[in-house]
Amino acid sequence: LTDKVMHAYSLGAERVEDVMEMVRIAGGLSHEEFEARPRMYTNINSTSPLKHDHPMIDGCLRMIRRGQAVIVSPFTLAGAIAPVPMAGADTQSIAEALAAIALFQHVRPGCPCVIGTFTSNVDMKSGAPAFGTPEYMRATQMTGQMARFYGLPLRASGSCAANVPDGQAIWETSNALWSAVQSGTHLVYHAAGWLEGGLIASPEKFVMDCEVVQQIERYLEPDLCATGADEIAVAAIEEVGPRGHFFGAAHTQARYTTAFYQPFLSDWHNFEAWEAAGAVWTPERAHQTYKAILDEFEPPSMEPAIREELGDFVARRKAEGGAPTDF
Repeated sequence: LTDKVMHAYSLGAERVEDVMEMVRIAGGLSHEEFEARPRMYTNINSTSPLKHDHPMIDGCLRMIRRGQAVIVSPFTLAGAIAPVPMAGADTQSIAEALAAIALFQHVRPGCPCVIGTFTSNVDMKSGAPAFGTPEYMRATQMTGQMARFYGLPLRASGSCAANVPDGQAIWETSNALWSAVQSGTHLVYHAAGWLEGGLIASPEKFVMDCEVVQQIERYLEPDLCATGADEIAVAAIEEVGPRGHFFGAAHTQARYTTAFYQPFLSDWHNFEAWEAAGAVWTPERAHQTYKAILDEFEPPSMEPAIREELGDFVARRKAEGGAPTDF
């Protein structure tokens, strides 16, 4: 169970209709209340170049007719299914996104739509998708500019192509996350946990990415660059003078517990102290952290009647055969 906003894959009518009904039941909502405002969303990718699949468009149309949000994120890989130059790849991506968004607005004017960016490049030696590259970062920023031009919210990603939670994984995802911030992104999809181009969901990588995300959140807090008298701290500088230190200063003592970002995963000890403590590498610490999170997890509460209704719906749909998987 989760109390986060729910998401449905637009892969045919049954999946979308089932998830909308489950979200409605879980929220204890009437059909009218469910449709009064967005309660969930879906995200679709185009089938580049210049095509959308029927199941995805059908799923989105079902969502918007019931007042739910859709994100259109063309998956354009420069050099493979889009032009090599980022300007050309982004042009194609914007065109594919706007084609779908225009259709949705025609069907239900004013329906909540988000434009997404998932433009990157391929490894021209192998054809494999690459993520978190300089080209990926620029494409995200370019889409952000166009999203502002069209007045649309923006979705970006925290992607990577690495196969294990190592240095490559972190720098690729960090690149992707920072380009999302620089682009004015409203929603970062896959912000944590990606490996192997999204083929692997790694708990360790998820924890490592959350450390990066929280550091970025701290970077964006206004108080970090506040310039009031207390922040400029001329009086404290005068008090300490050229021969003192700030550890014991009253100004420091009043602020040190909340002054800086405190990591939950990073190890700031020197090598000798780190080695004496067991020489635990970051992925190992992340593994321990995610295990502890699972052990301490408490699912959000749900009224027994709602839980029973939800369970009955799931059991009935399973008995009916569920949603088809072959398109």
